[in-house]
Amino acid sequence: MSLRLKDVRKSYVEQDGTRLPILGIPEFTLQTGEQVALVGESGGGKTTLLNVISGITTPDAGQVVIGNTDLTKLSEPARDRFRALKIGFIFQTFNLLPAFTALENVLLGMSFSGQKSDTKRAKDLLARVGLSHRLNHRPATLSVGEQQRVAVARSLVNRPALLLADEPTASIDAQHQATVLELIREACHEHNCALLLVTHSAEVAGQFQRVERLKDFNHPQ
Repeated sequence: MSLRLKDVRKSYVEQDGTRLPILGIPEFTLQTGEQVALVGESGGGKTTLLNVISGITTPDAGQVVIGNTDLTKLSEPARDRFRALKIGFIFQTFNLLPAFTALENVLLGMSFSGQKSDTKRAKDLLARVGLSHRLNHRPATLSVGEQQRVAVARSLVNRPALLLADEPTASIDAQHQATVLELIREACHEHNCALLLVTHSAEVAGQFQRVERLKDFNHPQ
């Protein structure tokens, strides 16, 4: 599924009433099945961009077209439904539910989209990120890196058409970084899923054929 941003603008209002422009993107495209690494300075708007693309945040102006759907034309419930069905999101803060086990957190990704729970697939994904022995552990009993790996498994469980990944290897130890990145990229390749991956790591970005620097196409005013 392709992605196209056109004349997207987003700003926030600070406490003193000053408007703070974050995004000013004339155009950005991502083709079906394409994998892109996005790099940029901290505070430069990368997470805001992912939130706008996913429909979590609405832009002040512009179009966010995924496939044939312009998310800016949808109501909030419709955006939520579209995201659950079509978009995988690996959050930098993980967003795991504390009362649920690792396995239950992954299975919840299916329930949000209305799909029938597939326990085998959920277990397989957790095994691929090295967590077969942690299926019944809640987030509070997992390390930060293990929580991030659960979040990766959850993002892939519905075989999304577009995967947005916000620093998906930042908290993972060196032993598992390569495995997790390989899983993300292989899963996207298997299902012809477009991938936009935010990273600060030159090593991670260097593995992508297409690397975009946010400052090169983002011109907030």
